[in-house]
Amino acid sequence: MRRAAAPVLALGLTLGAVPAQGATGGAAPQLSATVSDVPPSKLGASHEPGCPVPPSRLRLISMNHWGFDGRVHRGELIARQDEVRPLLHVFEKAFEERFPIRRMRVMAEYGGDDAEAMAADNTSAFNCRRVTGDARNLSRHSFGDAVDINPAENPYVDRSGRVHPPGAEQHLDRDRPAKGMITPGDAVTTAMDDAGWEWGGRWAPPDYHHFSADGT
Repeated sequence: MRRAAAPVLALGLTLGAVPAQGATGGAAPQLSATVSDVPPSKLGASHEPGCPVPPSRLRLISMNHWGFDGRVHRGELIARQDEVRPLLHVFEKAFEERFPIRRMRVMAEYGGDDAEAMAADNTSAFNCRRVTGDARNLSRHSFGDAVDINPAENPYVDRSGRVHPPGAEQHLDRDRPAKGMITPGDAVTTAMDDAGWEWGGRWAPPDYHHFSADGT
């Protein structure tokens, strides 16, 4: 039996309103987000039987974002359905301020491998996995209510003192600004605060790229 086409909720302009690789004139680019059910191909290894959130409660968000090249790119995130609206608020504000995101791909493209995704400086949300550096506990990403943004510019320090991703140690010095770095009071942290999400950059040890709805 063939499945019916997944419903799509359009927010802002239509999908093709902004060129995927950058605006060329005319109307100002917008977030142009769409929200739909998640096809199995977009979940891949990021979901398996026994994960705390079933695919039916997840949504695929497709939206524009500014890249490190100053152009508009199309990206995708997967999140739990009840957290879609706050995430759209956050990325709308980030887009308005032209906050750059290197890439935004679903975790299926990395085989659900968090280390590989961080090494690629990928921004992502849902991924059913254990906490990086703590194999005893499920990550909040498993519940679809957490997002990691530009991990290479915003590293995570685990309880043993290891820095993730490797090579990002230079960005532990938050007084040295870098493109894509998240800082207190910027568009991202302000919008996350408005949405009621907590920033891991305020923790000890810090997780500068991590935001979550429940603060873990």
